[in-house]
Amino acid sequence: MFTELSLMFDSDVSFPVLAATCSLMTAAVSLEKAITCGSKGNVQSLSCDDGVISVQTALYGRADAVTCSEGRPLAQLANTLCSQPGTVDVVKKRCDGKRECELNINGFYTSDPCYGIYKYLETTYTCLPAIHLVTCEGSLAQLQCDQGQVIFVYGADYGRSDQTTCIYQRPLNQIQNISCSSPTGKVANSCNGKNSCTIAASNSVFENPCVGTYKYLEVAYTSSHSFPLPQILFLIHLSVPSARLTTKGSRAFSRSAPSLWNSLPP
Repeated sequence: MFTELSLMFDSDVSFPVLAATCSLMTAAVSLEKAITCGSKGNVQSLSCDDGVISVQTALYGRADAVTCSEGRPLAQLANTLCSQPGTVDVVKKRCDGKRECELNINGFYTSDPCYGIYKYLETTYTCLPAIHLVTCEGSLAQLQCDQGQVIFVYGADYGRSDQTTCIYQRPLNQIQNISCSSPTGKVANSCNGKNSCTIAASNSVFENPCVGTYKYLEVAYTSSHSFPLPQILFLIHLSVPSARLTTKGSRAFSRSAPSLWNSLPP
């Protein structure tokens, strides 16, 4: 089921017209896997048709001698205990709570966990049902749950990642930069555990990740009862079917949620 609401603000009020789209998505949870070989410039793409991304595991290195082995000498495949520390944290920060996410393999060249070994990026993730809220710069994002429920934020970004969102009456030079995306925990810090929450999509709240670009705030959240969400995710993880592998050869794309949730009052 997919329900979309459009919320427009009156131009006479202090915040200009625009504004927010809110999508409620429900879908069966399945485990997805993406593998991207480690050649320079390759891009891994993660996406959810319904819901938002929740990264489960991520490996940059080599765990077997078969994956991304075509045309490679045996010496480049020999070490199958090769893993770069912190990979899952990097992928989670970039992708959790988003419907689409891209990761350039070059971003993992900061260190070499196994010199001389041909590496790859392997990510497994689920698509979680979520409310997806987009609010243009200068407007108010309004998160709302039914009575007896509280907000739990999967992830939030302030910036711009395309040339189609929040473009009404904006000059081209204000929407050209689509590499302006800054994951933020401020929405979770302000809204988690509340029944409703309002936060301004503004540079004064989130700072300015790209001067001169007209930005927007994207938030993915769910409404939950008192049952802790990390336990729900654990139960989901136990029940998901076998992973569907998506290997795209040379081209395959913030979350402090558990600790934030556990810090909430009962």
